Amino acid sequence: MLFFQVVLIVGYIYAHVLTKWIPLHWQLVTHLALWAAALTYLPLSISDGWSYDASSSTALQTLKLFALGVGLPFAVLSANAPLLQAWYSRSGGPSADDPYFLYSASNVGSLLALLAFPLLADPLLGASATSNLWSIGFVIFGGLMAISGLVALRGSHNVVAPAAADIANSTPKLKRIATWIVIAFVPSSLMLSFTTKASTDLGSIPLIWVVPLATYLLTFIFAFAKLKWLSVKSLHIPMILALATGVVLLSNLIDHHKTPVVFLLYVPVLFVIALYAHRLLYEMRPAAEQLTVFYIALSVGGAFGGLFNSILAPLVFAQEVEAQLTFILAAGLLLIGKGAVTPRNLAFGLIVSYPILFSFGMIDGIDPLGKGALRAVAASAMLLTALILFRNQPARIIAIIAALMLPVLWPQKGALLQDRSFFGTHTVFSTADLRIYQNGTTLHGLQLESEFGKKPTPKSYYYPKGPMAQVITSEFGRQADSIGIVGLGVGALSCYKLPSQEWAFFEIDAMVDKVARDPSLFTYISECAPNSPTHLGDARIVLAQTDYTFDILVLDAYSSDAIPLHLTTEEAVQMYTERLVGDGVLVFHISNRYYDLVGPLARIADKLGLHMAHQFHQIETDSQEIGAHKSHVVIVSPDQARIDSFVQNGKWQPVVSDGGEPWTDDKANLLSALKLLKDKKQ
Repeated sequence: MLFFQVVLIVGYIYAHVLTKWIPLHWQLVTHLALWAAALTYLPLSISDGWSYDASSSTALQTLKLFALGVGLPFAVLSANAPLLQAWYSRSGGPSADDPYFLYSASNVGSLLALLAFPLLADPLLGASATSNLWSIGFVIFGGLMAISGLVALRGSHNVVAPAAADIANSTPKLKRIATWIVIAFVPSSLMLSFTTKASTDLGSIPLIWVVPLATYLLTFIFAFAKLKWLSVKSLHIPMILALATGVVLLSNLIDHHKTPVVFLLYVPVLFVIALYAHRLLYEMRPAAEQLTVFYIALSVGGAFGGLFNSILAPLVFAQEVEAQLTFILAAGLLLIGKGAVTPRNLAFGLIVSYPILFSFGMIDGIDPLGKGALRAVAASAMLLTALILFRNQPARIIAIIAALMLPVLWPQKGALLQDRSFFGTHTVFSTADLRIYQNGTTLHGLQLESEFGKKPTPKSYYYPKGPMAQVITSEFGRQADSIGIVGLGVGALSCYKLPSQEWAFFEIDAMVDKVARDPSLFTYISECAPNSPTHLGDARIVLAQTDYTFDILVLDAYSSDAIPLHLTTEEAVQMYTERLVGDGVLVFHISNRYYDLVGPLARIADKLGLHMAHQFHQIETDSQEIGAHKSHVVIVSPDQARIDSFVQNGKWQPVVSDGGEPWTDDKANLLSALKLLKDKKQ
């Protein structure tokens, strides 16, 4: 998003320069020339020689990758919203003096394309076909753009250009431009905050990130359309309700493990706040002669949102606090046009916030209403009542929301580590003799603190009776010479390593390796495999570049519940099998709240002539095993006898493909693996 927002600024500045200082006919010639140059990027692709370097900045590598892949074509496209509106204002057409409605039309097109990608292009066409179709569309776009320019040229002869003095008088002041930027920042940052949370917990798939982005675009459509019934004034009460709901969602009242339900509630909150901000911008729009300056300000505000969420916040804050801070700024939008903030109103709001903080359980650990529905309802009712009572006193609303949102900046009590990387938040804390490592909202590993100073026993998914332990400690596993682990976690599996074996770990996030190898946090690696290397980087790329061969290769590379799809395609599994000895075993840990990967893996195994079994391991109800978790594991091997040897113990079940198309690098429909969709079909 940051890349596209930055390029959008470049496109808008280009459109501004073009329309202000270059005659109309040369504008058309220049833009067509740039479009022709962009044709050299087609079809869109990534260099075959590119690979991820874990020792360098992930953000910068990602931005560079996009720039080289789609930079110029997108720059050409990004200029068209302000450029075509400027041309239309010169065409003599209906509403030429107020062409902002075309921005609404532009976002209708963007929204349709956005929804078409996950619902049509991704599942039906695949990457190559989509790229080819897009290339054809880009060529057609050039022809339509030429026609639009010619229409503007023909109409411009009948339009009287505004006098220089009038243009000078309509030039917006710096304070107004700064206000536009701040307003545009709020919905951009909020949309990205919600997207980050959803993609962390539900998986970074198109349908997930499309929903907040589609909501964001939809608000532009409504805000910039000529709708007489829609105004900032009519949105005042809905805005207050949205702020109240958002505060509750971002507080400790909500169980964030119920993410699908929570995510659905975030959507209307984002819609109302973004609609309020964008309608505010529409009502503050300048004359048509200054529309390019207006759109530059909008793009700068949006890019600042991307910069804050993508780059600055992960560097400055140890937790994900972007949504909370942006909510305070969103409340500040109520102040625009309402006069100055007085210390008296702020102080009064802070005083009123105290009992609300008390009801939320945020004061010295006091929780008067207990935890559960009673506290959630009572605290929400108190907050909503206060905001409605102060609906015409925005300074008090800001003070209350700030008081409820700012505590998120405080370090988590008892946390031994709180930090962030490009791949999410990292927290290590202790409770009831357990040392726990969380990545986002998902357990990343745990260890008994009483076992510090001696060889620890693996816990969570990796405990001795679990499926992964069964494979590694089997007769075949004990005879294995080499074992590879993709996805380090806290390194629990390493304590099954025998002195005669060579182990190697593969991890994309350097911070995970740092946590696992710090004996003050966890001791699995330091006690059991201190000399086993960790290869940092994307496991598929790193494995392809090495000459390792493994008897057992464990694929356990799931960050939260996001599926790294490129590690689960036909080409990926083919490469994994090339890293196995003849009768070696691939072990896929596929425990997941939302996706069932047995079917997709079975299709791939069938296509490649491999054999497969799986085990859904439940914990016995009378088990006294501390820290043991249920798990779902798949084993795959080129050797039928090797799979049969595991099936014979009765715990593993053979899997037969349903005959469907396997996932490939070119075409993979992750939505088809959603448990919710599969349950409905059954």
